[in-house]
Amino acid sequence: MDQKLFEKIKKAAEDSIKNPGKNEKPLPKATLKPGENYIVVFRHGESEDNARKIFSGWRDAKLTRKGIDQAKVLAPKLRKLKLDLVITSDQTRSKETARYALEYHPRIKWEKDWRIKERNYGDLSGTSKEEAMKANPEETIKWRRGYDDPPRRGESLKMVEERVFPFLDELVNRIRNEKINVVLSAHGNSMRAIRRYFEKMDIAEELTHENPLGTDYALYPI
Repeated sequence: MDQKLFEKIKKAAEDSIKNPGKNEKPLPKATLKPGENYIVVFRHGESEDNARKIFSGWRDAKLTRKGIDQAKVLAPKLRKLKLDLVITSDQTRSKETARYALEYHPRIKWEKDWRIKERNYGDLSGTSKEEAMKANPEETIKWRRGYDDPPRRGESLKMVEERVFPFLDELVNRIRNEKINVVLSAHGNSMRAIRRYFEKMDIAEELTHENPLGTDYALYPI
């Protein structure tokens, strides 16, 4: 990794500890053509681990009160959209967020797929992000925001892409065949992969952008 990119991801990592889920720009929402199907994607609301600023990964943290309120912000924003299917991960925070966000879609069908769950942080799971940054800043930054540097017994972002991209290939084909609109209740790093897939981001952009905790969604035509 070159020094310029390292400094960019270092700043992004530090900013995300201070303000987790802070996003300066609205998520992209395509203008749809008549009859065009689409995917809606959002990140779960604040979890207990987000609030404590610890590496969550595959830990099954629940939403905080703030996280529930964030998810509820999505409900009126999604109200007028025709939504046929929601796919969550197998993690509680993903399922809880979808439940509150889809308040006005009581008949929507539900499925879950482990491939859109959060990145596995391995030995970092359950540890303090701030303490890890103090103890081993260079390695921690690479593990948190690098592309192909997995923590011990964990996943890199590249490894997350290797499960998310095939999932999306299958989903796009399904949407085209079944003519349905789909919601994905994702996580910070699975949403990075999802956005790269649809927005054709370069790796540097994927590593440095922040997805909001609840409150906003992206919409992609299929």
